[in-house]
Amino acid sequence: MKCPCEIIVWDVLPCIRAALAEELAEKELSQKEISRMLGITQAAVSQYTSKKRGTKLIFQHDAKDEIKKLADDLVQGTVDDPVVRFCKICMKVRADGTVCDLDLCTVSEDKKE
Repeated sequence: MKCPCEIIVWDVLPCIRAALAEELAEKELSQKEISRMLGITQAAVSQYTSKKRGTKLIFQHDAKDEIKKLADDLVQGTVDDPVVRFCKICMKVRADGTVCDLDLCTVSEDKKE
C-alpha cells in the first residue's frame, strides 16, 4: 500500500511537471530552457514532452488553468517562488479528486484496521 505522500511524489508531481513542460514547449522554448526553468534534466523534459513519463493523470480545468498560468509566469519571469505554485496546483489536484483516478486512495472496508 502506498501512503498519500508517495502517491504525490511518484505520480502527481511528474504529471504536473509533464503538463508544465508541454505548456512551455508550446511556447517554443527549447528543452534546455525548460529544464533550466523547472530544475530538471533535459532528458526528463524529453520524456515528459514525448509522453513517456508523467501521463497517469488527466487534470481538471482548475489545475490546467493553474499550470498554464505558471507556464506564462515562468516565461515572463514573474514567479517569485515556483515551489509555492507547485504546491497550489498539487492542492487543487488533491481537492478535486483527480488523485483518486489513480485507484490508490480508496481502501476497502475489509482492509481498514
